[in-house]
Amino acid sequence: MSEAAAPGFPYRLIATDLDGTLLRSDESISRRTRDALAAATAAGAAHIVVTGRGVPWTRHILDDLGYDGLAVCGQGAQVYDAGAHRLLTSVTLDRQLAGVALAKIEAEVGPLYLAASRDGLEGEVLVGPGYAVTGRLPSTPFTDASDLWSAPLNKIYIQHPELSDDELAEAARQAAGGFVTVAMAGAGIVELLPLGLSKATGLSLAARRLGLKAADTIAFGDMPNDIPMFAWSARNVAMANAHPDLKAVADEQTTSNEEDGIAVVLERLLR
Repeated sequence: MSEAAAPGFPYRLIATDLDGTLLRSDESISRRTRDALAAATAAGAAHIVVTGRGVPWTRHILDDLGYDGLAVCGQGAQVYDAGAHRLLTSVTLDRQLAGVALAKIEAEVGPLYLAASRDGLEGEVLVGPGYAVTGRLPSTPFTDASDLWSAPLNKIYIQHPELSDDELAEAARQAAGGFVTVAMAGAGIVELLPLGLSKATGLSLAARRLGLKAADTIAFGDMPNDIPMFAWSARNVAMANAHPDLKAVADEQTTSNEEDGIAVVLERLLR
């Protein structure tokens, strides 16, 4: 832990995932969690949201929270200045490699349902036939496969008519792990990302901008895509609703996102 940790709070940086972690199932953030984060930041800690969502699917939540700091979006691809509504860094997927990866995966498991997240502050999420979008987030249907590749992308989402998310993610890694990073980020959300990209990549960049390091950081998450962030951070906390793979590498477990799990830990650390 950093010797320069905030007085009254042992970490200088709090990194929180959104879905299944900071957000409740209705996409709200409880008053208790808001108050605990406010108390920790008043004690000198910085809060960084680290989410698999791209900026267009994240911005409205940050605005509602009154959040004006840095956010890591798109599974680490984007560092976003929420106060200035400005994209600071963005990593895009090599579309040729992604095409090869998809072909290799489909050769092993059969046809996939596809969606893709376009790069940029206003990047659309394109959704192909058969792909089921989680929640009420805005998306744009496509039927012509060439539309998928017509502009820079941050990621491709894949679904399979029969395989579970864990089975699909493992099959994708086996078939195409040398071309793309495969992340499982939630129910129905298996993603193909630029090779080597993870939440840890984006979080380390954002922390460096704040003059902070891994040793300063406590992280909260719920899904396997949070494993690299947990490996990077000094302390990591899995929600009660977390995937077993994340619980297996967590330093501790808190209550669920519905039961103010982040606040439970922050309140204890603030005492």
